[in-house]
Amino acid sequence: MEIDLDGIVIIVGNYGSGKTEVSINLAVNRKRAGLEVRIADLDLVNPYFRSREAKAQLAELGIEVVVPPMQYMQADLPILSPVVAGMIRQPSQLTLLDMGGNDIGANVLAALGDALRGRKIHVFQVVNPFRPFTDTAEGCLKIRNEIEKASRLFINGIIGNANLIDETSVEDIYTGYDFVLELSKRSGLLLKFVTVAAELMPKINIKHFICPVLLIERQLVPPWKKSIPLASKTE
Repeated sequence: MEIDLDGIVIIVGNYGSGKTEVSINLAVNRKRAGLEVRIADLDLVNPYFRSREAKAQLAELGIEVVVPPMQYMQADLPILSPVVAGMIRQPSQLTLLDMGGNDIGANVLAALGDALRGRKIHVFQVVNPFRPFTDTAEGCLKIRNEIEKASRLFINGIIGNANLIDETSVEDIYTGYDFVLELSKRSGLLLKFVTVAAELMPKINIKHFICPVLLIERQLVPPWKKSIPLASKTE
C-alpha cells in the first residue's frame, strides 16, 4: 500500500516523537515515487537531530532542504516567515515542513499564517507511544490540543512511529500499531501510516496493517554510529 501524499504537509509532534526522522524518510519515499520534493527544517527548539543534518544525503537524491539563514537560527520565531513564505506560495509537488516539538515548536506556524491562509494543507501528528506524555490516549490528545492552539491550525492525521530506537522489537511495532489505531478511532483522525525501521522490515508481516508503512532508514544517529546510505532506488 503506497503512501499517497502530495501538496503541503506539516509534521508536528512532541519532543522525542521522531517527527524529524519521519519527515526525512517521507521525503525520500515520495522522491523515489517520482515527486518533486522540498523539505523545510523549521525546528528552532531542539539543537540536535534536525533534518538539516541529512541535507547532503537528501541533496544527492535531488531533495532540497530549506533552512533559515544562520544568523536567524536563534532569532524570534516570526523571522522565519519571509524565509519559507515563497516555498509555501509556490510549493513543489510535495512540500514538507518539519516543525519543532510540542506547542513551542508549533508557534512558528502561527507566524506563517498569511502564507498558509487559504491553502490546502495536511497537518500530521507523529505519535510514539513509548515516549513520556504520549503513552496514553489522553496524553496524545492533550499535546494535539496544545499544538493546535499554538499553531492556529487543525491536525488532520496521525502517524504512528512506535520505536525504542535500537531496542525496538517486532512486537513493539505491532503493539504501537494497535495503540495508534485505537487513538485514530478515539480522536477521529485518520491514521495516515506507521513506520518500521529498515532492519526490522524483513521480520514484519505487512498484511498485519490496514494502513501504509513507511520504511525508516535512520539518518539522525549519534556520532559513534553511521546513518544508512540513501540510494536513489525505487520502492
